[in-house]
Amino acid sequence: MTLTFVALLYAVEGVDTVSHHDLDGAGVRPRTAEGLEGIVFAPVLHANWAHLIGNTLPVIVLGLLTLLTGIGRGLAATAIVWVVAGVGTWLTGASGSVHIGASVLVFGWLTYLISRGLFTRNLWQILVGVVVGLLYGSILWGVLPGQAGISWQGHLFGALGGLLAGWVLSSNERRHRRGESAGRLASSG
Repeated sequence: MTLTFVALLYAVEGVDTVSHHDLDGAGVRPRTAEGLEGIVFAPVLHANWAHLIGNTLPVIVLGLLTLLTGIGRGLAATAIVWVVAGVGTWLTGASGSVHIGASVLVFGWLTYLISRGLFTRNLWQILVGVVVGLLYGSILWGVLPGQAGISWQGHLFGALGGLLAGWVLSSNERRHRRGESAGRLASSG
């Protein structure tokens, strides 16, 4: 599924290249009615091949690890990240700018994988989060304003979307853990 998504990204960039980058205008354009469509399209659009190639390995690794938390859960996490990143960027991005790129998903998947283990208190998921954090954690500096032409807003809201997804999608485990704790307290009393 992850490789299919990456193939879609490459197909879209191929069409965008042939169309002289006409598709890039379909990204998130902050606080404009037309820019709302970018919430749907921005993560599959890239400024050029170098931009796409730079996102490819993190998309494959983090996307696959996200899906390994369960296909339904991984898709739900992706949807949460996609929407939170898009809406947050639309609300806070600079006027007149256009925001595109799968890096919003990369940031979201990263924080989802790091936070999920903490929320569920599952040792294996914590270990995955630690390894992912060690391998990719340094990119989190990208949530801060800095380099021109880089959507720190997309990165920030992608990361926040990942945290939200980690929290929301661990609710069953948290509820189950609370039920076990209450049961232990009742049986010891």
